[in-house]
Amino acid sequence: MDNTKYLKARERVNEIKIFYGKVSSALFTIAIVASINYYLNEWQSPWFLWVVFGLGISLFIKANKIFNLNPFMNRDWEERKIQEFMKQEENTKRWS
Repeated sequence: MDNTKYLKARERVNEIKIFYGKVSSALFTIAIVASINYYLNEWQSPWFLWVVFGLGISLFIKANKIFNLNPFMNRDWEERKIQEFMKQEENTKRWS
């Protein structure tokens, strides 16, 4: 088995595991903050939704990075650009 493929796969699984831990933590935080909001004013002023909004944005950004949701600059975008520029450089040297 190719060791580098295994290490990349293991790193990817670890990133996903960390992300799911952050999702669990965010849900727990929302439950606590919502409980405090209910206890203090019984939903008359649902200020806990600001916490939900902030955590939602944070989780979306992390999910975008981990699951390659951005079609333009995903994980392999940098590597593809490097290869493209190397190829261009090789072609310009060949014709010079």
